[in-house]
Amino acid sequence: MARMAVSVLSILLATCALAAASFDKEFDVTWGDGRGKILNNGQLLTLGLDKVSGSGFQSKHEYLFGKIDMQLKLVPGNSAGTVTAYYLSSQGPTHDEIDFEFLGNVTGEPYTLHTNVFTQGQGQREQQFRLWFDPTNDFHTYSILWNPKHIIFMVDDMPIRDFKNLEGKGIAFPKNQPMRLYSSLWNADDWATQGGRVKTDWSHAPFSASYRGFKADACVVTAGGRPRCGASVGTDVAPGTGAAGEWYNQELDLTRQQRMRWVQSNYMIYNYCTDPKRFAQGVPAECSM
Repeated sequence: MARMAVSVLSILLATCALAAASFDKEFDVTWGDGRGKILNNGQLLTLGLDKVSGSGFQSKHEYLFGKIDMQLKLVPGNSAGTVTAYYLSSQGPTHDEIDFEFLGNVTGEPYTLHTNVFTQGQGQREQQFRLWFDPTNDFHTYSILWNPKHIIFMVDDMPIRDFKNLEGKGIAFPKNQPMRLYSSLWNADDWATQGGRVKTDWSHAPFSASYRGFKADACVVTAGGRPRCGASVGTDVAPGTGAAGEWYNQELDLTRQQRMRWVQSNYMIYNYCTDPKRFAQGVPAECSM
């Protein structure tokens, strides 16, 4: 009986450790003149877009590697022309960046999930997907696992993309520049929906996207500029000073590789590696590896 009580207590403690922290402690709403709001005692954040302006927020912390989770519910109905961006980025002309972007569509047509990786200011590594659910009906978890060997994009824990560290082959990989987490809701009707052919219908404004459940098990850059790993940012557990978690050396096992290939076979709609017309010098080197 005592052993069972200990087990129950352990489960409860683990559950508490995963409870998402308050948005007002982890993020700053940085633009939008009141269109970005933190609600429900810090457990919900919403971004708004109207004809005057969109809105956005950024993390208080910078990260150098980590596993980042965020639950999003996207703009419902006629979202054509709108983009909800959720990404990690450093600053400057040679910045690194890891992107999720959700491109809206007319009512009844699916969102496009757009992913990209920038290294030393160079992007053009787009892969795009349809989702296997309606991302406007409920919250879904979108994750970035960034460690020294991989950048893995996940949707509800399903891997959809794995950008590998191929520095040994002369291909740059983001590993030296700390990044903040950013998100924004903005108008991009010059390109976002069907190549810009469908424009934003402002009669449906204001548009709104919602966020909850932020977690980051990450190496957090301290005031002195050094990363401190083992910090459970975005949970109710105080940041520690120990070693990084399992994510630091994580890669896809065979089962998860098969799941990723299933997603790519059934839901990928664009892959830069299969679009040689874009690249005068040929597709990027990682495409042949």
